[in-house]
Amino acid sequence: MACSATPKIVHGPLPTNSLRSAEKSDSSCKFMGPSSFFGSKSLNKKLFSVNKAVSSVGHRSAAVVAVSSDVVKEKKLKSSSSLSNLLITREEGLVLYEDMILGRAFEDMCAQMYYRGKMFGFVHLYNGQEAVSTGFIKLLKKEDCVVSTYRDHVHALSKGVPARQVMSELFGKTTGCCRGQGGSMHMFSKEHNVLGGFAFIGEGIPVATGAAFTSKYKREVFKEDCDEVTLAFFGDGTCNNGQFFECLNMAALWKLPIVFVVENNLWAIGMSHLRSTSDPEIWKKGPAFGMPGVHVDGMDVLKVREVAKEAVGRARRGEGPTLVECETYRFRGHSLADPDELRDPAEKAHYATRDPIAALKKYILENNLASEADLKAIEKKIDEELEEAVEFAEESPVPARSQLLENVFADPKGFGIGPDGRYRCEDPKFTEGTAQV
Repeated sequence: MACSATPKIVHGPLPTNSLRSAEKSDSSCKFMGPSSFFGSKSLNKKLFSVNKAVSSVGHRSAAVVAVSSDVVKEKKLKSSSSLSNLLITREEGLVLYEDMILGRAFEDMCAQMYYRGKMFGFVHLYNGQEAVSTGFIKLLKKEDCVVSTYRDHVHALSKGVPARQVMSELFGKTTGCCRGQGGSMHMFSKEHNVLGGFAFIGEGIPVATGAAFTSKYKREVFKEDCDEVTLAFFGDGTCNNGQFFECLNMAALWKLPIVFVVENNLWAIGMSHLRSTSDPEIWKKGPAFGMPGVHVDGMDVLKVREVAKEAVGRARRGEGPTLVECETYRFRGHSLADPDELRDPAEKAHYATRDPIAALKKYILENNLASEADLKAIEKKIDEELEEAVEFAEESPVPARSQLLENVFADPKGFGIGPDGRYRCEDPKFTEGTAQV
């Protein structure tokens, strides 16, 4: 398969090593370019429904499918003569654009603040992957849940957590969404149903599965009018982790209202996805557990949104989970402490030309959904919002020493409380040497 080959509809598993064979068969394919996505030609909603026919011995039918995202291209051709058939309305386009600009600008501001010494620890930025967060989360209701990873700032922003709260959390201030106790990798907001960022790979997936079980339990046992959906975000490196497989099995077994969203940016820190996974087509792991497996171009928010609509809709209707592999790319290193010297400069340059924000802007302008001035106004609004967020974070107070052990111990009379009833951390000797941290 050459780099320019057009993918075909696949009614069954693709060859196990199709990616590697693709690389070997064309010496010009130094890395996997945009036409080398793993999936099939078109989005057919029927393909989302795993064949439910069960044989007399109880085995599922082996007919499973791959779905990819060229549906957007096909729909665009059909709708070229009619604005009413466009993939998005003007209002939807502006919402998507504003959310993606907010995510990108926020992360760029984080880099500035980190290098100025305003943030500490590891800070993992989301630049380049905005189409995934926006494409999925902007379809959700407030009651729906999101579970994230250590690359969680933009997921929180897309779900509605104010930028000033996220920035204050990164600054370690009491006005942060976790009162400064979570930091970069642990964004949480009960109000917005952001159930946390998780620093270790895979540990958020069981939490997301539990949240989805809660929704099903409320609907079926308590007879509540509940159609809440949970999104579990994680990376390609997580898909070799046992918790991933266990939770896919459990979600399929109980038909939980959850969408497993793989943000496959092709690199697990410095390890290439193609070198670390026996079968790099992650979407295939969904049908193995009896749920649809979908592959989508994660650099195009409109393609992601089309797939997300169906996957979220399936979950909301009680039809069970979906595994969606979004093939994307991070523009920065693994974290701000990563010099990013392991990836091929040509690969990085290539994906830079596929910037998801530039692609959406082009679509909006070409289809007269908004003017250049409209988009500039959004960018100016976001710049002002982030300036205010930084000022707010700078001026906010740092946590009191007495907060150090709060929310750590379940028993308030345990280790954190001294004989006199006061927090042990109020004793200067208890925290000696840590007061500056």
